[in-house]
Amino acid sequence: METQSTYNYKVVRQFAIMTVVWGIVGMLVGVVIAAQLVWPDLNYGPWFHFGRLRPLHTNAVIFAFGGSGLFATSYYVVQRTCNVRLISDKIAAFTFWGWQAIIVAAVITLPLGYTFGKEYAELEWPIKVAITVVWVAYAYVFFGTIAIRKVKHIYVANWFYGAFILAVALLHIVNSAFVPVSLFKSYSVYSGAVDAMIQWWYGHNAVGFFLTAAFLGMMYYFVPKQAGRPIYSYRLSVVHFWALIFTYMWAGPHHLHYTALPDWTQSVGMVFSLVLLAPSWGGMINGIMTLSGAWHKLRTDPILKFLVVSLSFYGMSTFEGPMMAIKTVNALSHYTDWTIGHVHSGALGWVGFITIGSIYYLIPRLWGREQMYSMKLVEAHFWLATVGVVLYIAAMWISGVTQGLMWRALNPDGTLTYSFVESVKATHPYLAVRVLGGALYLSGMLLMAYNTFRTVTAGRAVDAKIPAITAAHHA
Repeated sequence: METQSTYNYKVVRQFAIMTVVWGIVGMLVGVVIAAQLVWPDLNYGPWFHFGRLRPLHTNAVIFAFGGSGLFATSYYVVQRTCNVRLISDKIAAFTFWGWQAIIVAAVITLPLGYTFGKEYAELEWPIKVAITVVWVAYAYVFFGTIAIRKVKHIYVANWFYGAFILAVALLHIVNSAFVPVSLFKSYSVYSGAVDAMIQWWYGHNAVGFFLTAAFLGMMYYFVPKQAGRPIYSYRLSVVHFWALIFTYMWAGPHHLHYTALPDWTQSVGMVFSLVLLAPSWGGMINGIMTLSGAWHKLRTDPILKFLVVSLSFYGMSTFEGPMMAIKTVNALSHYTDWTIGHVHSGALGWVGFITIGSIYYLIPRLWGREQMYSMKLVEAHFWLATVGVVLYIAAMWISGVTQGLMWRALNPDGTLTYSFVESVKATHPYLAVRVLGGALYLSGMLLMAYNTFRTVTAGRAVDAKIPAITAAHHA
């Protein structure tokens, strides 16, 4: 047992390593299912066809890769900015092993076809209960550490992490309310349009809080640290926080345009989605402008490239999202590959890049090294990932607009110009480009794994000492 004079880096190290491992697993499954859409013979039944593997991909990338990255960075940031060790080493260790057990349970049950049937909430009820238990433990560790902090001020990154922890708890419990009918089967307590409304209140806020607010916590710590500059505007960061937290909650109905959802509810979702552009871009500008006076570092620092380009993708995705929420645009984009492109510009470009950059920042510090084993490999990873994302999202945009235009094309007599299978045939080349883009992104993660392995084996685990507080101290 370490003394209270050092930070608890052990749990951070564990989550950091698993971020890389689960990133490879999740992205590999993504490349496989992308390939299944190009070459249907790759659909091996009954366990390894697209319908079973697709939820495995989304859960692995969001909750295994993204979740492990958030646990690692939030535990690191909350200790460093509060100048105190985590409130409980044992409960922190429980969150690590509990979260890994949940992920393994997902890897087993989803291919077997055990599913709750809700987007991003597919796991069956025993796993849902386990998620709740681990999440309560996570909240205790995080907020408990803030409660015993030695620094009066609560740094803005912790506000974002804290909002993410509270909101995800609320979302998970309400959306996953179930009636169990057997050990591995349950049904939602809601029905019809109400079920859809609650699901997309959850679904979009999984994006809003798990995949945005939480990773903004990452951004507000690691971008200033890697750039060696203070955040551009602390006041803007606080305005950004409250505006984002309030607005995001109400944007979910834009997933249900032209459905059985009441028209006014769809319109409310659209309006809040448009309003959301302002706080989103406020955060992006705050992050990018932090580099004022340090732009030259981008030429030589590939970790900073990951962090800054992630903000560019964040800005692009948060412009595209509100635009697609406009009903007239949505009439073209809904149900097409354009939506897939939008999701992945956010997931690969924003979430992936900010996580990768933050983990590259952490690994050497957690194992007592000056830097990663090979910065050239970090640079190679950056370019592989960037080209991969651009190929992926450009292919999906073109494919999606093509689909939308072909589905709505009418002959003079009012009959459909194209059959559905003709639209499938037209998008086939773009699906192939997507496989290439995904494979490039995955190959970058493999480089990261090798680089991490060499860095870890050359170093040794270290726990930094907690510095004595001085009047001029700043975390």
